[in-house]
Amino acid sequence: MARAGLSTERLVRAGAELADEVGFDSVTVSALARRFDVQVASLYSHVKSSQDLKTRIALLALEELADRAADALAGRAGKDALVAFADVYRDYARAHPGRYAAARLRLDPETAAASAGVRHARMTRAILRGYDLTEPDETHAVRMLGSVFHGYVDLELSGGFSHSAPDSQQSWTRVLDALDALLRNWPTPT
Repeated sequence: MARAGLSTERLVRAGAELADEVGFDSVTVSALARRFDVQVASLYSHVKSSQDLKTRIALLALEELADRAADALAGRAGKDALVAFADVYRDYARAHPGRYAAARLRLDPETAAASAGVRHARMTRAILRGYDLTEPDETHAVRMLGSVFHGYVDLELSGGFSHSAPDSQQSWTRVLDALDALLRNWPTPT
């Protein structure tokens, strides 16, 4: 019998909050049981394992990010859309570092195909349609944007830019300007 008040959704949300507090790698069913002051066994009727919990947190984070990105992109195109999209990732990572890490969890192909990750890919490609890229260049550009966004955010979150000038926001703005210029002038293969 499930303990009163506990549900899969409540546990996943609490796990996401825990990830933001202590880091995604530290989230376990045991840590979550301590948070609710229950025995670990009480949670197994809601989540199968720590890996199942982490997968569910990843799916929640992907959904939250996709919803925020969709809202930010509404009515935008070109550079405005690119900047709005990038800012969603950066802002989410700053507000929810554990969930952001969760959103990057490698999912099995079946889970990934049913996740909001598909929405992220569609939104990225929609932004790139404004730059008139065709395949395979569009795929190259998707990979480049993901690498730049995630790389910058990871460096920033780890304190990599905190001890030097100019400040991180100025660099972020310049990076997005450079990405826009590159996408408008995408190099042709020689």
